[in-house]
Amino acid sequence: MQAFVEFTAGMIWSPALIALCLGAGLFYSVITRFVQIRLFREMLLLLVKGKSSRTGISSFQALAVSLSGRVGTGNIAGVAAAIGFGGPGAVFWMWIVAFLGAATAYAESTLAQIYKETDEGQYRGGPAYYFEKALGAKWYSWIFAIATIIATGVLMPGVQSNGIGNAVVLVAGEGSLISLPVFGDVGSTKLVTASIICGLLAFIVLGGVKRIAKFTEVVVPVMAMTYLITAFVVIALNIDELPRIVGMIVGDAFSPMAGVGAAIGWGVKRGIYSNEAGQGTGPHAAAAAEVQHPAQQGLVQAFSIYIDTLVVCTATAFMILITGAYNVHGLGDAYIVQNELANGLLANSPQFTQMAIESIFPGVGKPSVAIALFFFSFTTLLAYYYIAETNVAYIHKSIRVPGLTAALKVGILLATFYGTIKTANLAWGLGDIAVGAMAWLNIIGVMTIFFVAKPAIKALRDYERQRREGVENYTFDPLKLGIANAEFWEGKIEASESRLQDSEGLELKGSQKTELEIRIETST
Repeated sequence: MQAFVEFTAGMIWSPALIALCLGAGLFYSVITRFVQIRLFREMLLLLVKGKSSRTGISSFQALAVSLSGRVGTGNIAGVAAAIGFGGPGAVFWMWIVAFLGAATAYAESTLAQIYKETDEGQYRGGPAYYFEKALGAKWYSWIFAIATIIATGVLMPGVQSNGIGNAVVLVAGEGSLISLPVFGDVGSTKLVTASIICGLLAFIVLGGVKRIAKFTEVVVPVMAMTYLITAFVVIALNIDELPRIVGMIVGDAFSPMAGVGAAIGWGVKRGIYSNEAGQGTGPHAAAAAEVQHPAQQGLVQAFSIYIDTLVVCTATAFMILITGAYNVHGLGDAYIVQNELANGLLANSPQFTQMAIESIFPGVGKPSVAIALFFFSFTTLLAYYYIAETNVAYIHKSIRVPGLTAALKVGILLATFYGTIKTANLAWGLGDIAVGAMAWLNIIGVMTIFFVAKPAIKALRDYERQRREGVENYTFDPLKLGIANAEFWEGKIEASESRLQDSEGLELKGSQKTELEIRIETST
């Protein structure tokens, strides 16, 4: 099983996919005139402006939901794996994929807003929706929807829960072995951890996107700030080492160590796993936001890439490298770099990060990372469920499959339980297959949409025009911009015009009545 998973992941994550991810980011950066730099201040302002409604969540809540999916075990264990298999230079390529990926995130999230729908009292949208409406390719939408349900409902949850399980074991020990059917011998620590995770997950997902949004908008900022403060203290205590570490990252990025030669590959792979730019997961949360103009949420989602990779992942990388808590794998069981602190640690686990903090704060590193990883990964599980549920809703539009949503809930709970107790390498391999498959489908689709209709670029130009004019309330008229099948926004424009006509009619009746009253008074 392990060999098959590694072979499949290697096929999917070929140099072609890496080139596609970087190429799409560079393309949209140039086409948008590097929107991720030009409108950075606007991104910050939009975070505090948006408000929720009965149908949609606020921009900040949508950011929190998408960040809950982006900020997960990839920010702790994933960074360690990138360094362990690709060398310190992999961090540089994580930065590059984040910078370029911010433009891709703008494009895919704006598309999600343009083509979103109202479904049972809430907004729904994502790649499956915009592939159908922008390309007229319903078959392609179905492929993406099914792939995403399998990816986020079955394959990817195990990566998150596995990171939690391994971190807790490092704190509490394996515990006594318990024999379970199918699963075999399982340590009591992992069994208890898996049960707690699944119980909490079941409670929250039953509340739908509103409950998920309310939970994540509180938990995500708190957990991120707590983790970052810890990281900044570790870095500050070793600040004299920081210039050397930065030099090592940049230098190794362009001369990968002999026998590894994978800095770019692992940096891009783990960068996309962490920030999800181009993967097609972020647009689902973006579509749920209540905004005046689609480009606004595109900008907010672009900002989330910076938070995930340039802030959280960088903090993790600096801690690991500054404290020397890492090994670099070569061919077979040999190491190209072997640090005493990291002897015997698994690259695909949070142990590197735990030992980095432990070396500075003995007795604190292991439990603090376990707690941070629990919240990081748990909120990611919530985001995965919401993404899978959105694609189930898309399928329900065409075919009513009884019990599909219930099956999804059971499936994600089983996958979470299974992932907690199984090996890290198997969990990560399955996750890589899922991420790679979604990235192939989404990036090809988003690039095709550009050459067919350019809706995301038209929306950006329209938004910037209104911004220059200093309007207080933004509007979005897709028909005027030559964007077809954006039914939600077309309906919003029609409703607005109808209210305006009704208002003018009432004013006319009021003026006629006043004139009649004046005549009566005059004649009297």
